[in-house]
Amino acid sequence: MHSNAFDTVTDEGLFFQVQQGREDAFEALFLKYYPSLCAYARMFVEPDDGQEIVSDVMVWLWENKEMQAFELSLKSYLFRAVKNRCLTLIRHNQVKQRVEEVIFNNLQSQYEDPDFYVVDELTKKIEEALASLPDKVRETFEMNRFQDLTYNEIADRLGISPKTVDARIQQALKLLRISLKDYLPLVIPFLMRMH
Repeated sequence: MHSNAFDTVTDEGLFFQVQQGREDAFEALFLKYYPSLCAYARMFVEPDDGQEIVSDVMVWLWENKEMQAFELSLKSYLFRAVKNRCLTLIRHNQVKQRVEEVIFNNLQSQYEDPDFYVVDELTKKIEEALASLPDKVRETFEMNRFQDLTYNEIADRLGISPKTVDARIQQALKLLRISLKDYLPLVIPFLMRMH
């Protein structure tokens, strides 16, 4: 059956067919949303990364088709899933970039030839430690470290006092020091970037 047969079918009807294991229905769904999801992803990340993210989301949808129930529409779900993965990639790239800066700039005497295993390992550990922070603490810390915003700028954006910003960042540093205690010589310069 050609995918045109699905042209008049609603998203819900199409996804019901997908849940029955109909590959042609999945192909129709893929062709319907792939271009617009890729265009949307380009607002956040490079085109190649965006295409990979969209493909991953669609493959994930197929592999988990039996268990899906959408609070909103399927369309809303797909766009939200793509946006979340784009933001995760951006954060990963920011963490990795900072880790590379720290290792190459601050620790060159110790690491004349820092291998990328160290960078990847440390990036993964820092990402895990950041993910474990309370949401508001993590958001404040990331605005300071990754967006290079001052305490006053963060306070304005979040509608809180600079003192609260400082308290959250101190809390983040305290928790990160505990989470990353095995890596402290490497992460201290990363943690100590103050504004």
